[in-house]
Amino acid sequence: MSVTVCAVATPMAVGGISVVRISGEQALEIAGKVFVPVGKSVAEMNGYTAAYGKIFDGEERLDDGVLLVFRAPHSYTGEDVCEISCHGGIYVTQRVLGACIKAGAKPAAAGEFTKRALLNGKLSLTQAEAVADMISAQGAQSLNCSNLMLEGGLYRKAERISEKLMEVSAQISAWIDYPDDDTPAVTAEWLTEKLTDINADFSALLDSYDTGRMIREGISCAIVGKPNVGKSTLMNLLSGEERSIVSSVEGTTRDVVEESVNIGGAVLRLSDCAGIRETDDEVEKIGVGIMLKRLKNADVVLAVFDGSRELSEEDERLFSLIADKTVIPVVNKSDLEQKLDIDELEKRLGKCVVMSAKNSESAELLGKEITERLDLKRFDAGAGFIANERQRACVMRAKAAAENALSAVMAGITPDAVGVELEQALDAVFELSGKRASEEVIAQVFERFCVGK
Repeated sequence: MSVTVCAVATPMAVGGISVVRISGEQALEIAGKVFVPVGKSVAEMNGYTAAYGKIFDGEERLDDGVLLVFRAPHSYTGEDVCEISCHGGIYVTQRVLGACIKAGAKPAAAGEFTKRALLNGKLSLTQAEAVADMISAQGAQSLNCSNLMLEGGLYRKAERISEKLMEVSAQISAWIDYPDDDTPAVTAEWLTEKLTDINADFSALLDSYDTGRMIREGISCAIVGKPNVGKSTLMNLLSGEERSIVSSVEGTTRDVVEESVNIGGAVLRLSDCAGIRETDDEVEKIGVGIMLKRLKNADVVLAVFDGSRELSEEDERLFSLIADKTVIPVVNKSDLEQKLDIDELEKRLGKCVVMSAKNSESAELLGKEITERLDLKRFDAGAGFIANERQRACVMRAKAAAENALSAVMAGITPDAVGVELEQALDAVFELSGKRASEEVIAQVFERFCVGK
């Protein structure tokens, strides 16, 4: 933290401008060696001010640009920060970065600016993770969730749970250490009530994981059905391009074609799977095998049926494969004479989306049905939710310890043993928020970051 670092904070590509960020105790001094403002010197500039000037590498003038100054502690990292904006050519950007390094700055590691913000108390660990999620957001819903996480929803929830844990732990300690004082007795009834409430909080957090993951990473969506029902046409409709080969020949799709699309603010990770049928073709058999794996891991299944044909044995096989999945039945080819019994289909799979994959308006209709079926619009991201596997693992450890504590109470074990389990639960919650996170955990979080953020 005593070293001043620098990095290019914009993509290393040709553009209008590039930004080189400097952060640390010597940020103003180093910027003053590289940037000569018009008017007052860099050292005289106030925080949250900008100046136009010339950029130098020693005696060589590199470019004209703009310098932004943020003085500690009122900056992103909590340190003195200077940002030099130059023209967005790759060569000139590299020269400006090199000039900062020659002037005394060290190259920043991936995510180092955000890591410094964490270590300087500007962000919690869960907020730092939200920064990475915001950068990788591909849709309106994931961006909104990242913003709400950045506002500290999960951190505040973790704080409330830790306060409950500390209340019980402190009461146990006081009762054990000062039995002769007027400390209220720690009864089994009181412990049961408190621990049941805490376990309910952990359960609610764990229940938020699947929905939060789908919003952040995209909804895994398998398009399945018997051959020639229009799966590939539907894939092309949703992706907006010819991603899958469309043919009247059964078995044309032998592998899984994948594409990510944004529909109604939600990101769908589509998989156009091989048709479900018995076949002697070895290549097609492999495709069917891959399809079954995609089907198993899908968040939602688009089960496609041909409205111009009655249900067949292959459709019956599909019913058995998707029995335990979230399914949206799609009756395709509505532009043809209808022979499929939709009432029967809805009895088995729920509300159908009747459409023609040749109609461009069908994409929005289907996207709306997916978000409604998964209840994404009613998801309260502001209340705090688990956003990744690290956070989930922390909550699972904390819940396991809290459950052990409750089991100990119900088994009549002494309160001091209950207190040991509560300490383990508290450690896991503090690791979740970052209060007691190890260097290894922090390093793992920042592996996701790019250099410059």
